[in-house]
Amino acid sequence: MTPEQQADYLLRDVDTFLPTTEELVDRIRDSKKTGRPLRVKLGLDPTANVITLGWAVVLWKLREFQDLGHKAVLILGTFTAQVGDPSGQSETRKRLTASQVESFAAAVKRNFGEILLTQADVLEIRPNSDWLASLDMREVLELTASTTLAQMLERDDFAKRFADRRPISMMEFMYPLLQGYDSVAVEADVELGGTDQLFNLMMGRQVQQRYDQAAQMVLTMPLLVGTDGKKKMSQSLGNYVNISPPYSEMFGKTMSIPDSAMPQWYRLASGLPIEEINAALAALADGSLHPGHAKRRLARAVVDRYMPGQGEIEERAFDRQFVLREIPDDIPTYRLPPGEPEGEVYLPGLLADAGLVASRSEGRRMLAQGAVRINGNQEKRESVWRLDLLPGADPTVISVGKRRFVRVR
Repeated sequence: MTPEQQADYLLRDVDTFLPTTEELVDRIRDSKKTGRPLRVKLGLDPTANVITLGWAVVLWKLREFQDLGHKAVLILGTFTAQVGDPSGQSETRKRLTASQVESFAAAVKRNFGEILLTQADVLEIRPNSDWLASLDMREVLELTASTTLAQMLERDDFAKRFADRRPISMMEFMYPLLQGYDSVAVEADVELGGTDQLFNLMMGRQVQQRYDQAAQMVLTMPLLVGTDGKKKMSQSLGNYVNISPPYSEMFGKTMSIPDSAMPQWYRLASGLPIEEINAALAALADGSLHPGHAKRRLARAVVDRYMPGQGEIEERAFDRQFVLREIPDDIPTYRLPPGEPEGEVYLPGLLADAGLVASRSEGRRMLAQGAVRINGNQEKRESVWRLDLLPGADPTVISVGKRRFVRVR
């Protein structure tokens, strides 16, 4: 590809790119001349233990840079996650401990290979505690000289909280500066992020110039809406889809999104060729493609992106479970503990012990709501919740809701 073609490819589906497309073309051209690939930074704070389709949007953009020979510099925010990103927050975040962050970092690090190339010449993974934890007071004060209080209060979330007289901690003011210092530490040429990160990314340009580095280019991607079709995908909101197995959950959750979310999911989550995406969305718009068929195509594509060929398998399993009302084949088995009394078992306790609900009280609530099925038959018992499990009998299949199954022996 020519530098112009590379730039066109990289800027597909982008929300904001600064300063100009021409600068990206020039830097790509210089990269070819010097043999030094662009260093493309993405910072992710490990505040949970899975990678969602929302995170994956910007990770796939980082992969596109890798595919063109540039170097992905993935910053694990092991230090900044303990500070808390104020982006989009109406109040101060609850702080995470170092041990929580390290646990989350270890979990997500295992899954980056689902999206990114992992060879050393195209991927660098750096925890930012390596440089941020060792800054002394003189260095911190030098960093704060990169900006002013007035500039910080131009930020929308800070401005709203200030106007509403809601607290803003000095630590929150430090977050954009710390993220900017990451760019100095790794000498970033480009930084990627979601649209909610634009202020932080622009601060990186300012901080780099303070430290006599060329200001990085800034690229933001749209925020993928969650399965509710309204708010951005978030683990804390429960509207997320995990990129890791079980793929039945990935397929089923994609099938649950509202029709209005399909255009964005097709563009940001499907991984389909742009021509196929445009054709599907045009057919949806003119009514020649039924929304149900479009959603099935989308769900297959989302699964196939992470496990090629698995989408059709999950579609058939989905139909057996939800269309034909059959019990899935690949459900886990729960064995009653040794010493469990024979005969009647307390059902809310069994639901909790088997992992189908979080507690016995939730088990009682699910039973009262009719959300529990025994061998496909709805259970709704108002007083005595007992289940006969006799020695030597066939396994009993218990389900809660549409996706939680266990085979009890």
